[in-house]
Amino acid sequence: MTSKPTEQIAAESGESGGDEGSSEQGLTPGRVLDHGRYRLLSQVGSDNRCNVQLWRAKDGVLGRDVALTILVGDRSDSQAASNARRTLERAMHASTFNHIGVARVLDVVTQSSSEPTGVLGIVIAEWTHGTDLLDLVTEGPLPPGTAARLLQPLAAAVEAAHHAGLVLGADHPQRIRVTPDGEIRMAFPGPMAQATSSDDVRGLGAALYLLLTGRWALGDAPEGLPVAPTGPDGNLVAPRTLRPTVPLELSTVAVRALGNPDSTGTTGGVRTGAAVLRVLEQHATFDTANAATQSDQATESNEVWRREDPKPDRVKRKKLMISVGVLAVATLLVISWIAVGLIGMFTDTGNNSGDGRTINQNQPGNSQPGQPPAAATPLKITAGTSFNTNNDPDAPGRIPNLFDGNPTTYWSTFNYKQQLGPGGISNGTGAVLTLDHAAVIRQVVINAPGPSAGTRVEIRQVNGTPSLEGSKLIGSAVLAAGDTPITVQADSPTQQILVVITQLVPNGGGFASQINEVTVSGSAA
Repeated sequence: MTSKPTEQIAAESGESGGDEGSSEQGLTPGRVLDHGRYRLLSQVGSDNRCNVQLWRAKDGVLGRDVALTILVGDRSDSQAASNARRTLERAMHASTFNHIGVARVLDVVTQSSSEPTGVLGIVIAEWTHGTDLLDLVTEGPLPPGTAARLLQPLAAAVEAAHHAGLVLGADHPQRIRVTPDGEIRMAFPGPMAQATSSDDVRGLGAALYLLLTGRWALGDAPEGLPVAPTGPDGNLVAPRTLRPTVPLELSTVAVRALGNPDSTGTTGGVRTGAAVLRVLEQHATFDTANAATQSDQATESNEVWRREDPKPDRVKRKKLMISVGVLAVATLLVISWIAVGLIGMFTDTGNNSGDGRTINQNQPGNSQPGQPPAAATPLKITAGTSFNTNNDPDAPGRIPNLFDGNPTTYWSTFNYKQQLGPGGISNGTGAVLTLDHAAVIRQVVINAPGPSAGTRVEIRQVNGTPSLEGSKLIGSAVLAAGDTPITVQADSPTQQILVVITQLVPNGGGFASQINEVTVSGSAA
């Protein structure tokens, strides 16, 4: 990532040297910025507090969608120019901050003083697929448990950023989006010049209040969004007063994070993201999240939550039944082996040499033809590292989700412009998984969501440096929704396997796939 303090923002629309005039002129779909690199696709929103426009754009160099936080204003206004510089500096400092709850800052572009006024700077971040935060409450507030679950990643990101000395600026609803997997994320980084860590905490309170009530409680509400009501004393009405089903703790933390007295009149505010996160974790319920269905580049209709009460997790139940079944089979085999041994001790028919010695026909070297191999048992995965043939790994921070035993967490690829394969940007992407001991792999089970059905996966035995050419193919499959068992033909023990995706599924005008969980079974060497 590089800063461009001397680089201009080129607004190339077929005319050269044209003046944009007012701060908002020229920012229309199809317009290109930064020497033609970024083409505006659609405006997502605006933050009128700091004269910022929020856009989805296409990176013409890398062929991917990006989020643009565009600072607009009159460059002759020294205060506006100073505020813009401060925002861009803060965004650049955050470029090394990686967290699931924040879109990664990819670049920062500023305008030289010789350029016409209009655009004062741009913060470029990775695009967050999913839906706008406001879309979640168009049909009414969410169940409290769902609201708490959705907000957890953003609260964790606020706390982590503050520990790193950063401010996110997560205090405006249109800067926040919800991923297809039901995680609220800061999608348009670039905090206001005067923003503080307290503003982030107030933003968490406002977001929680919005999800619980469908009303915005921090400053001016975007057009069409109801404003949170206040009581006769001028204080904010608590969510629990508007919706009695909201737990007292959730209602209280929302109000106190906003700096208002709670229902008991207590005025002690919540000042940290950690305090909000603790309450969210206590009340979160994990509804089944439906990942994104195929959509075009301009429209994404992803269902990311369910409004009904949580249902039992069928995936977990199925995994538990499989584990119990494997354990039962292993137990029966052990009992059979003991029984055969006892029978052999007391039966000498056909096995006595005539001089009192019993001949053991099952000593090493005398195994019978057709004897079945040792039973497969679950193998523990202790570590994992990301793998990509182009050496640019996809979401390395999510690799542990592949073997955490929780199918509601996941690892996913980036959204590729081209399908994997020869001539594309990569031939394969995935993970190298390390077992707690070497074993002969018999089966790998991969759990994936419905939209990732059709993903082609290979299982390879790793002996040395992981690569497609230097590893042995021992299994492959096309994933279905839910669990896909893959029979593995391994003839020697190994402690590492490569799970590599070689074909993605269409996703939002590109190609991407998701894997929730990987389990491995095998036998001793």
